[in-house]
Amino acid sequence: MTLSGFDRFIWAAGFAGNLALLFVLFRRYRARPFPIFTAWIALSVVRTVVLYVVLNRLPTGNAYTDFYSSFNVVDEVLQFLVICELAFHVFRPTGVWARDVRKTFVIMLFASAVVALSMTWLSVPPTRTALQGLILRGNFFSAALMSELFAAIVVLSATAGLPWKTHVARIAQGLGAYSFVCVARDIALHYVGLSADGRVFTELSHLRILSYLGCQAYWIVMLWQEAPAPRALPESMRTQIFALQERVEYDLLKIRAWRRD
Repeated sequence: MTLSGFDRFIWAAGFAGNLALLFVLFRRYRARPFPIFTAWIALSVVRTVVLYVVLNRLPTGNAYTDFYSSFNVVDEVLQFLVICELAFHVFRPTGVWARDVRKTFVIMLFASAVVALSMTWLSVPPTRTALQGLILRGNFFSAALMSELFAAIVVLSATAGLPWKTHVARIAQGLGAYSFVCVARDIALHYVGLSADGRVFTELSHLRILSYLGCQAYWIVMLWQEAPAPRALPESMRTQIFALQERVEYDLLKIRAWRRD
């Protein structure tokens, strides 16, 4: 496998972007609230180093394909866990699940997995080997599932009236956009295939990598910034809350007096 100058450039850019993103996550203390997202970025750094070494030290044989496939499986699992992590931030604003949301989220999760699996099962990408077809199907399933879950979380949070914290929203927006690009790329590959037109496959792969570089830049900028402070409550709402608090205290006093009697 040989890489062009442009391939090496975007490979190096992706590696540098992941390192910069890791720096932001730890320097701005974002790694603690988002440990799985941080682990996913760290895996990308390790994967780049390992695959580069394998490509240059073991240019023959199936070593690169084996390592790539193994990292690809772990990467897809972590992406799924990142979506779950974002969902926990949205649907557990106080540390516990919002009322009546857990069951709906589980149903959406199951339905998204069934739809993505069905789409993957029906797809038959033209490839040279069975392993290539398995990799394409795995990538397609992961991208489809991530896109569906992202849309489900947006719809469910809007229905339940749960706001998105700034950093959660920024990570979700970048990952959602990247997943949609991956779905479009994989659909195109299922029509073209690896064996039909190598140039088209290369260009589509470049599109996916460039979209990820854009997500990297977006995450670096947004996660470096502090989340905006909560907006102050209007004076009328403050008055209503104060009156409600006084009413509750008055009722509690009446209840205690009733119990003494």
